[in-house]
Amino acid sequence: MRILLATVALTGVFMTGACSYQEAICGNGEYPVTTTEGGGTCVKNGEDPPSGYIRYPEGKEPKHVDDEWDLYWRDHRVPATAGTSTGSAPAGR
Repeated sequence: MRILLATVALTGVFMTGACSYQEAICGNGEYPVTTTEGGGTCVKNGEDPPSGYIRYPEGKEPKHVDDEWDLYWRDHRVPATAGTSTGSAPAGR
């Protein structure tokens, strides 16, 4: 009986813990960029996007897999004029 109770308790812990985990789009010290055709990569903070890539519009960057903006950008494309500021790359995102 004790084994059954312990198994049920551990199953509950693992199930609730799994629901709160969110995989990050980029690693620590990086920010996401995309192309106007879709697809993307991550760039180190303080660096400009590679050729052919643009930043997401400010405030509309996906942060975690399946978050609001990740889902949105799967069905929409970033306009070619988005993220084309004359400023430098984000430093502390």
